[in-house]
Amino acid sequence: MLRLLSLALFFAAWLIGSTLAGPQMLPGPAAVAQAILAEARSGALFLNLGATLARVALAFALAMTLGTALGILMGRAPAADRLGDPWLLILLNLPALVVVVLAYIWGGLTETAAIAAVAVNKLPNTVVTVREGARALDPTLDEMARVFAMPRWRAFRHVVLPQLFPYLAAAARSGLSLVWKIVLVVELLGRPNGVGFEIGIAFQLFDVTRILAYALSFTAVVLAIETFLVQPLERRASRWRLRSA
Repeated sequence: MLRLLSLALFFAAWLIGSTLAGPQMLPGPAAVAQAILAEARSGALFLNLGATLARVALAFALAMTLGTALGILMGRAPAADRLGDPWLLILLNLPALVVVVLAYIWGGLTETAAIAAVAVNKLPNTVVTVREGARALDPTLDEMARVFAMPRWRAFRHVVLPQLFPYLAAAARSGLSLVWKIVLVVELLGRPNGVGFEIGIAFQLFDVTRILAYALSFTAVVLAIETFLVQPLERRASRWRLRSA
Protein backbone atom coordinates (compact mmCIF):
# COMPACT_ATOMS: atom_id res chain seq x y z
CA MET A 1 0.00 0.00 0.00
CA LEU A 2 2.78 2.42 0.90
CA ARG A 3 4.58 1.60 -2.36
CA LEU A 4 1.46 2.41 -4.35
CA LEU A 5 1.12 5.68 -2.45
CA SER A 6 4.75 6.47 -3.18
CA LEU A 7 4.24 5.79 -6.90
CA ALA A 8 1.13 7.98 -6.91
CA LEU A 9 3.10 10.82 -5.33
CA PHE A 10 5.86 10.34 -7.91
CA PHE A 11 3.44 10.65 -10.84
CA ALA A 12 1.70 13.61 -9.20
CA ALA A 13 5.03 15.40 -8.80
CA TRP A 14 5.87 14.51 -12.41
CA LEU A 15 2.62 16.02 -13.67
CA ILE A 16 3.12 19.17 -11.66
CA GLY A 17 6.72 19.47 -12.86
CA SER A 18 5.65 18.97 -16.47
CA THR A 19 3.02 21.68 -16.13
CA LEU A 20 5.49 24.14 -14.62
CA ALA A 21 8.47 23.37 -16.90
CA GLY A 22 6.53 22.74 -20.10
CA PRO A 23 6.35 19.63 -22.29
CA GLN A 24 9.59 20.46 -24.12
CA MET A 25 11.68 20.39 -20.94
CA LEU A 26 9.72 17.73 -19.05
CA PRO A 27 7.17 15.71 -21.04
CA GLY A 28 4.25 14.33 -19.07
CA PRO A 29 3.63 10.64 -18.28
CA ALA A 30 1.20 10.24 -21.20
CA ALA A 31 3.72 11.46 -23.78
CA VAL A 32 6.47 9.25 -22.36
CA ALA A 33 4.12 6.23 -22.28
CA GLN A 34 3.29 6.79 -25.97
CA ALA A 35 7.00 6.94 -26.78
CA ILE A 36 7.61 3.68 -24.90
CA LEU A 37 4.79 1.96 -26.81
CA ALA A 38 6.11 3.27 -30.12
CA GLU A 39 9.62 1.96 -29.40
CA ALA A 40 8.16 -1.36 -28.24
CA ARG A 41 6.06 -1.76 -31.40
CA SER A 42 9.09 -1.12 -33.60
CA GLY A 43 11.10 -3.69 -31.65
CA ALA A 44 13.89 -1.22 -30.88
CA LEU A 45 13.06 -1.08 -27.17
CA PHE A 46 13.42 -4.83 -26.63
CA LEU A 47 16.54 -5.03 -28.81
CA ASN A 48 18.32 -2.30 -26.86
CA LEU A 49 17.14 -3.51 -23.45
CA GLY A 50 18.33 -7.00 -24.34
CA ALA A 51 21.76 -5.74 -25.41
CA THR A 52 22.17 -3.76 -22.20
CA LEU A 53 21.01 -6.61 -19.97
CA ALA A 54 23.38 -9.04 -21.71
CA ARG A 55 26.32 -6.72 -20.99
CA VAL A 56 25.18 -6.31 -17.40
CA ALA A 57 24.91 -10.08 -16.91
CA LEU A 58 28.32 -10.85 -18.41
CA ALA A 59 30.17 -8.07 -16.58
CA PHE A 60 28.42 -8.88 -13.31
CA ALA A 61 29.19 -12.60 -13.55
CA LEU A 62 32.84 -11.93 -14.39
CA ALA A 63 33.30 -9.43 -11.57
CA MET A 64 31.53 -11.61 -8.98
CA THR A 65 33.51 -14.73 -9.92
CA LEU A 66 36.92 -13.05 -9.84
CA GLY A 67 36.01 -10.82 -6.90
CA THR A 68 34.80 -13.75 -4.80
CA ALA A 69 37.96 -15.76 -5.47
CA LEU A 70 40.25 -12.81 -4.70
CA GLY A 71 38.22 -11.78 -1.65
CA ILE A 72 38.42 -15.26 -0.11
CA LEU A 73 42.15 -15.43 -0.85
CA MET A 74 42.86 -12.01 0.68
CA GLY A 75 40.63 -12.68 3.67
CA ARG A 76 42.25 -16.00 4.52
CA ALA A 77 45.88 -15.36 3.53
CA PRO A 78 47.49 -12.33 5.24
CA ALA A 79 50.37 -12.27 2.75
CA ALA A 80 47.95 -12.09 -0.20
CA ASP A 81 46.03 -9.35 1.60
CA ARG A 82 49.13 -7.22 2.09
CA LEU A 83 50.18 -7.79 -1.51
CA GLY A 84 46.79 -7.02 -3.04
CA ASP A 85 45.63 -4.18 -0.80
CA PRO A 86 47.50 -1.37 -2.67
CA TRP A 87 46.02 -2.56 -5.97
CA LEU A 88 42.61 -2.65 -4.35
CA LEU A 89 42.93 0.91 -3.10
CA ILE A 90 43.96 2.12 -6.56
CA LEU A 91 40.98 0.43 -8.24
CA LEU A 92 38.55 1.70 -5.60
CA ASN A 93 39.62 5.30 -6.16
CA LEU A 94 40.11 5.20 -9.92
CA PRO A 95 37.20 7.02 -11.64
CA ALA A 96 34.95 4.76 -13.67
CA LEU A 97 35.18 7.06 -16.68
CA VAL A 98 38.98 6.69 -16.75
CA VAL A 99 38.69 2.89 -16.76
CA VAL A 100 36.14 2.99 -19.59
CA VAL A 101 38.20 5.36 -21.75
CA LEU A 102 41.42 3.38 -21.21
CA ALA A 103 39.65 0.10 -21.99
CA TYR A 104 38.43 1.51 -25.31
CA ILE A 105 41.87 2.94 -26.14
CA TRP A 106 43.71 -0.29 -25.33
CA GLY A 107 41.10 -2.78 -26.51
CA GLY A 108 39.32 -0.83 -29.22
CA LEU A 109 35.60 -0.12 -29.46
CA THR A 110 34.75 -3.78 -28.96
CA GLU A 111 32.30 -5.73 -26.86
CA THR A 112 35.15 -7.35 -24.95
CA ALA A 113 36.60 -3.97 -23.96
CA ALA A 114 33.17 -2.72 -22.87
CA ILE A 115 32.46 -5.72 -20.64
CA ALA A 116 35.99 -5.69 -19.22
CA ALA A 117 35.65 -2.00 -18.32
CA VAL A 118 32.42 -2.62 -16.42
CA ALA A 119 33.81 -5.70 -14.67
CA VAL A 120 36.98 -3.88 -13.54
CA ASN A 121 34.89 -1.09 -12.04
CA LYS A 122 32.77 -3.60 -10.13
CA LEU A 123 35.63 -5.92 -9.10
CA PRO A 124 37.12 -4.01 -6.11
CA ASN A 125 33.73 -3.62 -4.39
CA THR A 126 33.19 -7.37 -4.53
CA VAL A 127 36.69 -8.09 -3.27
CA VAL A 128 36.29 -5.75 -0.26
CA THR A 129 32.92 -7.19 0.74
CA VAL A 130 33.92 -10.85 0.37
CA ARG A 131 37.26 -10.23 2.08
CA GLU A 132 35.44 -8.97 5.17
CA GLY A 133 33.28 -12.08 5.10
CA ALA A 134 36.32 -14.34 4.81
CA ARG A 135 37.91 -12.59 7.78
CA ALA A 136 34.76 -13.22 9.83
CA LEU A 137 34.66 -16.98 9.22
CA ASP A 138 34.34 -19.08 12.36
CA PRO A 139 37.73 -20.81 12.97
CA THR A 140 36.09 -23.54 15.01
CA LEU A 141 34.16 -24.69 11.95
CA ASP A 142 37.39 -24.84 9.96
CA GLU A 143 38.90 -26.94 12.74
CA MET A 144 35.91 -29.25 12.65
CA ALA A 145 36.31 -29.73 8.90
CA ARG A 146 39.98 -30.62 9.38
CA VAL A 147 39.22 -33.05 12.21
CA PHE A 148 36.69 -34.90 10.07
CA ALA A 149 39.09 -34.80 7.09
CA MET A 150 36.52 -33.20 4.81
CA PRO A 151 37.69 -32.78 1.19
CA ARG A 152 38.42 -29.15 0.33
CA TRP A 153 35.51 -28.79 -2.06
CA ARG A 154 33.03 -30.22 0.45
CA ALA A 155 34.44 -28.04 3.21
CA PHE A 156 34.11 -24.97 0.99
CA ARG A 157 30.57 -25.87 -0.01
CA HIS A 158 29.23 -26.84 3.41
CA VAL A 159 31.38 -24.78 5.81
CA VAL A 160 32.77 -21.70 4.06
CA LEU A 161 30.09 -20.85 1.52
CA PRO A 162 27.12 -20.73 3.94
CA GLN A 163 29.02 -18.30 6.17
CA LEU A 164 29.92 -16.14 3.17
CA PHE A 165 26.40 -16.11 1.76
CA PRO A 166 25.27 -12.85 3.48
CA TYR A 167 28.39 -11.10 2.21
CA LEU A 168 27.90 -12.46 -1.30
CA ALA A 169 24.30 -11.22 -1.25
CA ALA A 170 25.48 -7.77 -0.14
CA ALA A 171 28.15 -7.74 -2.87
CA ALA A 172 25.57 -8.72 -5.47
CA ARG A 173 23.15 -6.00 -4.34
CA SER A 174 25.70 -3.20 -4.34
CA GLY A 175 27.35 -4.57 -7.47
CA LEU A 176 24.19 -4.57 -9.53
CA SER A 177 23.43 -0.97 -8.61
CA LEU A 178 26.93 -0.03 -9.80
CA VAL A 179 26.97 -2.15 -12.94
CA TRP A 180 23.66 -0.71 -14.21
CA LYS A 181 25.10 2.80 -14.18
CA ILE A 182 28.49 2.01 -15.69
CA VAL A 183 27.03 -0.06 -18.53
CA LEU A 184 25.05 2.96 -19.71
CA VAL A 185 28.23 5.07 -19.74
CA VAL A 186 30.07 2.35 -21.68
CA GLU A 187 27.27 2.21 -24.25
CA LEU A 188 27.09 5.98 -24.51
CA LEU A 189 30.81 6.24 -25.31
CA GLY A 190 31.45 3.31 -27.58
CA ARG A 191 28.68 0.82 -28.42
CA PRO A 192 26.29 0.84 -31.41
CA ASN A 193 23.24 -0.30 -29.44
CA GLY A 194 21.83 -0.49 -25.94
CA VAL A 195 19.95 1.87 -23.66
CA GLY A 196 22.97 4.12 -23.14
CA PHE A 197 23.49 4.44 -26.91
CA GLU A 198 19.84 5.38 -27.47
CA ILE A 199 19.95 7.95 -24.66
CA GLY A 200 23.06 9.45 -26.28
CA ILE A 201 21.30 9.77 -29.65
CA ALA A 202 18.26 11.32 -27.99
CA PHE A 203 20.52 13.79 -26.16
CA GLN A 204 22.03 14.93 -29.46
CA LEU A 205 18.51 15.54 -30.80
CA PHE A 206 17.34 17.18 -27.54
CA ASP A 207 14.56 14.57 -27.46
CA VAL A 208 13.67 14.55 -23.76
CA THR A 209 10.66 12.31 -24.34
CA ARG A 210 12.81 9.54 -25.80
CA ILE A 211 15.41 9.94 -23.05
CA LEU A 212 12.75 9.45 -20.40
CA ALA A 213 11.16 6.58 -22.33
CA TYR A 214 14.37 4.54 -22.36
CA ALA A 215 15.40 5.61 -18.87
CA LEU A 216 12.06 4.59 -17.34
CA SER A 217 11.90 1.33 -19.30
CA PHE A 218 15.35 0.39 -18.07
CA THR A 219 14.46 1.46 -14.53
CA ALA A 220 11.36 -0.76 -14.62
CA VAL A 221 13.49 -3.77 -15.59
CA VAL A 222 16.01 -2.97 -12.84
CA LEU A 223 13.24 -2.67 -10.24
CA ALA A 224 11.78 -6.00 -11.35
CA ILE A 225 15.17 -7.71 -10.91
CA GLU A 226 15.63 -6.04 -7.53
CA THR A 227 12.16 -7.09 -6.35
CA PHE A 228 12.02 -10.66 -7.63
CA LEU A 229 15.68 -11.71 -7.52
CA VAL A 230 17.95 -9.59 -5.34
CA GLN A 231 15.63 -8.88 -2.39
CA PRO A 232 14.59 -12.56 -1.97
CA LEU A 233 18.30 -13.42 -2.04
CA GLU A 234 18.96 -10.94 0.77
CA ARG A 235 16.03 -12.28 2.80
CA ARG A 236 17.40 -15.79 2.44
CA ALA A 237 20.79 -14.59 3.66
CA SER A 238 19.18 -12.94 6.67
CA ARG A 239 17.27 -16.11 7.55
CA TRP A 240 20.55 -18.07 7.53
CA ARG A 241 22.02 -15.58 10.00
CA LEU A 242 18.99 -15.87 12.29
CA ARG A 243 19.15 -19.66 12.28
CA SER A 244 22.87 -19.65 13.07
CA ALA A 245 22.51 -17.12 15.92
